[in-house]
Amino acid sequence: MKLTFLGTSAGTPSRTRNVTAQAVTFDDGRIWLLDCGEGTQHRLLTSPLRASRIERILVTHLHGDHCYGLPGLLSFLAINGREEPVEIIGPEGVREFVETALRVSYNQLGYALTIVEHAGGDLGVRGGWSVSAAALVHRVPSFGYVLREPPRPGRFHRDRAEALAVPLGPLWGRLQSGQAVVLPDGRTVRSDEVRDPDRPGRHLVLLGDTSDSAAIEAMAMGCDLLVHEATYDAARADKAVEWGHSTSVMAGRFAARCRAKTLALTHFSARFHEPGEALSIDDLVREAAAECPETRVLAADDHLDVEIK
Repeated sequence: MKLTFLGTSAGTPSRTRNVTAQAVTFDDGRIWLLDCGEGTQHRLLTSPLRASRIERILVTHLHGDHCYGLPGLLSFLAINGREEPVEIIGPEGVREFVETALRVSYNQLGYALTIVEHAGGDLGVRGGWSVSAAALVHRVPSFGYVLREPPRPGRFHRDRAEALAVPLGPLWGRLQSGQAVVLPDGRTVRSDEVRDPDRPGRHLVLLGDTSDSAAIEAMAMGCDLLVHEATYDAARADKAVEWGHSTSVMAGRFAARCRAKTLALTHFSARFHEPGEALSIDDLVREAAAECPETRVLAADDHLDVEIK
């Protein structure tokens, strides 16, 4: 399973970075997008990802650098013969935006499109993963999404099963699934005799633009991956709050509070992309890492893959 950054620039694209989009590729190859800024379909074409595997798009908020690519991507899928349904999940207004763009451009999709608007909370189970959202502090309604995988079976120890003379076959599968079994000789073998305890499922926290992530902190606790914007450096904290954004230090402090294992910084102001600037994105990483020494901190680049083991 991996998360691929398709755009990492704030507001407008730069020469090397597109505006916001991320792709979560699950173990079975299914893809969910988080946001879809203008040009996302082109970024997909220059990546190994297959747009045909996209089944769901989560929209954090309706600023253009996070959603202007939606009509184009939906049309791209239709032109390429899409038949499977697509679901869009986002804040109030996303339905009007998408449906208006498709209507005034005379676009008729050849597949079913479902649009779900929400105000945060539990969004149910999709594809075996629970999805929830919480409102963040920004200039417009903006949300963070939490994706949780259910617990997975612990490691099955073949040698233990053989030592207990459990016949190879369906009984092994039942033990692996947590059930006890009765052997032909009448003995009962418990699952915990041959299998380790369940392993916790993976836990991703993907945030939209925000100057305060506190509302999602409880849901983010102990996450495997936290994606957090870092539009500005520490010296521009006042400007960050004024515009509803975060600094690298704010992102690092939040990662420390929720004990994130990995923090991926993204949504960088264009000033940090250009050569010759006093500060670089490496400086943002150092500022964030100083606030969360127990967390791995990295800066996202377009086409960067982050594996979630």
